[in-house]
Amino acid sequence: MLNFWQQLKKSSTFPKDKKSTVELETGSINGAAGGNFWKVLDKPFFCLAPMEEVTDVAFREMFARYSGLRIKDKGLKMNPFVMYTEFINVDGLTHPEGRKKLGIDLKFTENQRPIIAQLWGRSPLKFTEAAKIICDMGFDGIDINMGCPQDKETGIGACAALIKEPHLAVEIIKAAKSGAGGLPVSVKTRLGYNANDIGNWLRQLLAAEPAAVAIHGRTKKDKSKVPADWSAIGEAVKVRDKIQGTRDKDKTFIIGNGDIGSRAEGLRRVAETGVDGVMVGRGAFGNPWFFAQLYKNLNEGTPRSFSEGGSDSINLPNVKERLSVMLEHAQLFDELLGKDKPFVIMRKHFKAYASGFDGAHELRAKLMETKNLDETKIVVQKYLKDIN
Repeated sequence: MLNFWQQLKKSSTFPKDKKSTVELETGSINGAAGGNFWKVLDKPFFCLAPMEEVTDVAFREMFARYSGLRIKDKGLKMNPFVMYTEFINVDGLTHPEGRKKLGIDLKFTENQRPIIAQLWGRSPLKFTEAAKIICDMGFDGIDINMGCPQDKETGIGACAALIKEPHLAVEIIKAAKSGAGGLPVSVKTRLGYNANDIGNWLRQLLAAEPAAVAIHGRTKKDKSKVPADWSAIGEAVKVRDKIQGTRDKDKTFIIGNGDIGSRAEGLRRVAETGVDGVMVGRGAFGNPWFFAQLYKNLNEGTPRSFSEGGSDSINLPNVKERLSVMLEHAQLFDELLGKDKPFVIMRKHFKAYASGFDGAHELRAKLMETKNLDETKIVVQKYLKDIN
């Protein structure tokens, strides 16, 4: 008998070397998932963390192509890993002009499900309005940013600053749920503001019954200066279990986040802490194959193999293949976002793709000077010619 994931269906990816059109989708997967896609995820599950100027539609599509399932059987159109948009401000989204500007950040494809829109702000009313818009756009879930430590956002009382205002944070979750039309509402946060206070902080969040809480293992004060504290994340799991029990039904999932560089490391953290899932951020840069190994042993619906277009095994890419995929990513960015975003955003991705092999340092230096797709192609083609 086929398991749940073997019954899933995934739509085809963009064809290579052709213009890729992306339209805002209109349906979500939650109807077939009992109103909450989180409840049908196999555990432990993995998530691709929301990151500003990183997790755009082109970046996510690369993971959908190289880590996503390709299943022919009828069923849900859903990957066994979760992806998020960049940060979307509720004040901008609920303003007619602001909504036009943010439209580019809310594009997604059917291949990217389940796809969550991450919102930030501090007005409960705006969160209700924004949640209605996100629901109408066909997203599968809504996430509330209560973890970004940057001074610009915390200075206006948003993101990680909400840790200092737990009553407002709870009100915001409830407000988002009231406008979400049944979509699951989750939270991404940190251990605390100046010090670890995850016990008290999580207890208050759980009062609003979010579908999931992703916990970055650092405080706002820490930013990224110290190693993530996974023991504290493990304590959060114990707090959740003490309050909600160990039942799966209606339980808020706890997702650990911080310093995950590989799937194996993520699974070790699951074993150590008991988290339901693991969120990966910088560790996935330059590696759209990151999640593919999760599904290597499925009898059906194997992920796309780079060299052979689909097989029962994962072919780890060599340098030529990795750079080919880097160019594919750059071309996708240019096609989908080039009219709205500067191409230099791709440089952070070039640094990740071009690493760990002979000549990578010199190649990266040249890629850091490229200003468009054509220049990037010339640099890569010259490097490949020189090493042949």
